[in-house]
Formats: sequence, structure tokens, C-alpha cells
Amino acid sequence: MHVLVGSPAYPWVTGAALTGCTVVELALVPGTPWVAGAVLISSASLMWRRARPEVALVTVAAAFIGFGADTSLYLVTVVSGLTGLYTLGRHRVQHPAVLVGAGALASLGVNLVHIRRWGDLGPGASPSLIEGHRLDPGLYAETLLLTVVVLAAVSAGDAVRAREEARDERAAAQERLLAMERRQAAEAERAAIARELHDIVAHSVSMIAVQAESATYTTPGLSPEARDALQQIAGTARSSMAELRRLLGVLRTRPDDRAATAPQPTLAGLDDLVEQHRAVGGRADLRVSGERVVLPAGWELSAYRIVQEALTNARRHAPGAHAVVDVVYGPDRLTVRVADDGPGPSRSPSPAGTGHGLTGMRERAALLGGSVTTGPGPDGGFLVEAELPW
Repeated sequence: MHVLVGSPAYPWVTGAALTGCTVVELALVPGTPWVAGAVLISSASLMWRRARPEVALVTVAAAFIGFGADTSLYLVTVVSGLTGLYTLGRHRVQHPAVLVGAGALASLGVNLVHIRRWGDLGPGASPSLIEGHRLDPGLYAETLLLTVVVLAAVSAGDAVRAREEARDERAAAQERLLAMERRQAAEAERAAIARELHDIVAHSVSMIAVQAESATYTTPGLSPEARDALQQIAGTARSSMAELRRLLGVLRTRPDDRAATAPQPTLAGLDDLVEQHRAVGGRADLRVSGERVVLPAGWELSAYRIVQEALTNARRHAPGAHAVVDVVYGPDRLTVRVADDGPGPSRSPSPAGTGHGLTGMRERAALLGGSVTTGPGPDGGFLVEAELPW
């Protein structure tokens, strides 16, 4: 139903249908040319009510004129008038108070025209008029009734507009919140990556300092110039180590975290990682293909973390599913695939706070010039595939 009402053709179809009903009703209950013209205009103008909401003013005005010109109330006049009032409130062509006030005045005008017509019909038609009681409140019940109808139709349209605006505002606020959480998750993941890479770089720099320092004592026949150069290399390395330690103090949000001093994992630890997954109730197999080569520490660490996060997601979103970890060593790239036979990706929108693990995978792959693809697997379930070129 919502799809039908939201279709661009909906106002044209309903307006044309109401115009056709108008022609049929006028054929069955003929009216004066003024009445027929007003009723036709009131129904036909509804075809433009969505493209040009202000046209609904013509719709309502024509409905009032048609009703005022004849005491016979055509059914199509009721439908078109209510639809026009609803449209005015729905699109807030004017403030609802202005619309209701104008509708009340129009209702009074129609009532006065009808009172005059009742007086012309003869003494038996309106005893109040015969007796000269033109201010009798009972004569103005029509004004009250029409004003209530105007108020109800305009209020209904305005309520729908307010509800849709509130829904759009909530959706926009939720989207802003999700975007902010995604940014925060990406920043946190970059900081975690930087902390891990710091340990790798610090180890390499410390090795440079030690080797350069020891070379000045263990290399026989070393010239003074070469000895000074090695000492300068060792001094530069030590200075770099001091800068790295200061950088680490900025990056680490928990300086007392003992895990921060643990060696960074590599692909050699995948067997232990799979065993840990099994120990907590998961099911997983590890398959390694291709000629294994020694990769830079950053590639080893990133690949390990991607597998770790994929297995964690499998436990969280597909408990009991069987996961297969494939590590493929190619001539110029490392491919990591983690596939499970669970229910696959959810079709419902992810609630706030989810999806940060996938963000971390993409951040790690992008750091190495690679990419991560996630989604339903070829045989169902969920698939995570990372391509890490070197």
C-alpha cells in the first residue's frame, strides 16, 4: 500500500478517477452550470496536488463554491474537499491556524448563502426566518459542522507531515551517529595499527643501533672514518628509539597494558589461533597453499589480525558454524579467505555500534595497498577475503 501511495502516478490516477466519478454523478443529479463547473474543477485539480500542493487551494475553494451554490451535497465534493484540506495541511501551504481560520470563514459564507436560500423557499421551509429570528444559533449549526470538518482534515495532514519530519530527523540523527562511530572506530583501529607497527619498527631500529655499535669493536682494520660513520649510525638509531618511545606514549591509551609489550603475532601463529577458536566452541580448519615466503612483519601482522577478527565475527554472529581459513601465497600477493557456513549477512540494518571489525580489516589492508571483500559466500554463509600485495 505504501508503495502504491508513494508512486508518482498515484495523484494523477486518483484525480482522474474522481473526475470520472464527478461526471457520472452530475449525469445522475444534474446541477446548474456554476455547480457543475465548480465540482469538476474541485475534483480535476487534485491531479496536481503532489507536484503543486498550492493547487489544493483551488480544490477547496471550488468545493465550497459548489456546495454553496446548491444545497445538494455531491459526494465527489466531499471527497475532493477533504482531500484538498488534507493536502494543504500535509504540505503546510500555510500555517494550520490560517487554513482553519479561512475554512471557518468560508463555512460561514456557505451557511449564510444557504440561510438566504431557505428563506426564499417559503414559510414552511424555515419557520425561524418567517418569525424574523435570523440570529437563531440553530441556523448556524452548518458553520460549526463545516469548521469541525476543516479542522479535522487540516490537522490530519499536519500530523502526518510532523510525523514524517520527526522520522526523517531521527533517521538523519542515527546516520550522523553511525558515521561518527565509524570514524571513531577507524581512528581507534589506526591507532592500534600504529602501536603494533611501532613495536616492529622499534625492534628493527634497535637492531640497527646494536649492529652498528658492535661493528665498531668487532670489525678488524676499521678506518677512523668508517668507525665515526658507524658511531653516527648508532647514535641516530638511539635518537630514533627515543622518539619512538615518545610516540608510543601518545598512541597507547593504557600504558599499564601488559599485552602491549607482548611480541606481535605472525602467520606462524595461525595454528594456535585456530586452536583457540576451537577451544571456545568454534569449528575451524586451516589450509595453507603456495610456496611460503618470508613476508615483512607488517604483512604478517595484518594478515593475522584479519583472520583473528574474521573468526571472532564468526563466533559472534554465526555460533556453531564451521569456518575454513585459507592462506594462499601467490607470486606477488598474499590472499587470506575466511568462510563459514552460517546464516550469512543479516538483511536487517545493522544497529549502531556494529561493523567495527570489518572497518579494522579494511584499514589494515589499505595500509598495505590491499583490499578486503566481505559478504555472502558462493555456497552461503559469510566470506571475508583479503588481498595483500607486496
